[in-house]
Amino acid sequence: MTKKVRVRYAPSPTGHLHIGNARTALFNYLYARHHDGDFVIRIEDTDQKRNIEDGEKSQLENLEWLNIDWDESPSNPGKYGPYRQSERKEIYLPLVDQLLASNLAYKCYCTEEELEEEREAQKARGEIPRYNGKCANLSVEEQVAKEAAGITPVVRFRVPKNKSYSFEDMVKGNITFESDSVGGDFVILKRDGMPTYNFAVAVDDYMMKITHVLRGDDHIANTPKQLMIYEAFGWEAPKFGHMTLIINSETGKKLSKRDETILQFIEQYRDLGYQPEAMFNFISLLGWSPVGEEELFSQEELVKIFDADRLGKSPAAFDNKKLEWISNQYMKQIDRKEMAQLALPYLVEAKLVEENPSEEKLAWVEELVSLYQPQMSYAGEIVELSNLFFNDTLTLNEEAKEVLAGETVPQVLEAFTKQISELEVFDVASIKASIKAVQKETGVKGKNLFMPIRVAVSGQMHGPELGETIMLLGKEKVLDHIKQATN
Repeated sequence: MTKKVRVRYAPSPTGHLHIGNARTALFNYLYARHHDGDFVIRIEDTDQKRNIEDGEKSQLENLEWLNIDWDESPSNPGKYGPYRQSERKEIYLPLVDQLLASNLAYKCYCTEEELEEEREAQKARGEIPRYNGKCANLSVEEQVAKEAAGITPVVRFRVPKNKSYSFEDMVKGNITFESDSVGGDFVILKRDGMPTYNFAVAVDDYMMKITHVLRGDDHIANTPKQLMIYEAFGWEAPKFGHMTLIINSETGKKLSKRDETILQFIEQYRDLGYQPEAMFNFISLLGWSPVGEEELFSQEELVKIFDADRLGKSPAAFDNKKLEWISNQYMKQIDRKEMAQLALPYLVEAKLVEENPSEEKLAWVEELVSLYQPQMSYAGEIVELSNLFFNDTLTLNEEAKEVLAGETVPQVLEAFTKQISELEVFDVASIKASIKAVQKETGVKGKNLFMPIRVAVSGQMHGPELGETIMLLGKEKVLDHIKQATN
């Protein structure tokens, strides 16, 4: 590559960081870092009506949480700013004037009502709606009359007739569009004086020396319009790469914000206590595949091995089970003290543990969390997993009741109650010794010994290691649960 690689992630501040946008940012980041290039954040905020308060802040904070850093942005500008489109009008407007002067664009005075009426008429005739060119050749006198009538024009780009536009897509290979397919002369400057997306993005990518544009394939249809802008100014276009859509692996349908079976926004994963390293790893595999079968990579490893040639041509499947597995691998590597600190806020929020707990309570929480850590995928999961330790009332389902109806259960629980009641030191070793003593006294062993004890003390058929479960429940709660189970 002769030019220094420069890529960009250009969100609109219209909402929180969606998983699809996070993937776009992440792949651009990996491409830039792999090639020792620049990763630029540019805010596309020309649609003022759709922008939300703190939309930009939310985007950037969640990128930071994912450990994605950047070289230029509104907060750390380089020499190609400003980095918000709303602040770049003085760059766009002279270029619009240049197109008007060269007759490559023209002012259009059609009202929204006229345009809508024409669209409906075209639909009624079975035609694909497109601008009919009504204002394409107005005389100077006609334009003056329109403006005298108080009509504020838009500016439209003259789409060349019967011309093909081709580009070599980094993901999909050669793509060709006919100029007639873009829907007629398109608006490049709106009535409010702000540029439209396709004009601003082409200008910005050129002015900011962007060499590669990696984005979702919902942008493919925009590419010919942008190529026309490049051609009009005699500029060299960047290389385009359009990544496949993300689909729900269960339904095979495009990931929709209405699909409630999948969390859609990075903030939701962050709030649940997923680890950013796990999310970075998982997202990197949505539409890109490394060489070999390995699926767990550090960020540094992904930067080193990222190859845009391995971006997938088929839709990327969002697989919840794969996410849970990857996340679980990361959770299991966390130090138990750190894990307890990650889980504690969720127990406090659920009002299961008091704020500012004592040292003794913190030690108990650490033991509790370590009990479930091997199966956790996110820190907030501790609340649901550990609910038996916070319930005073024992709840038994039909399967559990069936276990307690076993022939030898009364003598096992009676012997176990006696053993536990007499324990002076309530630790795992002593509890295990008590269970062993019950086996010796009753002659009951294996499943017939352990299952009734587990069900009676926890109300559950399955769970963490029995000795640790009993210790963390505490003698008083264990005896109370057995009493509830046998009454």
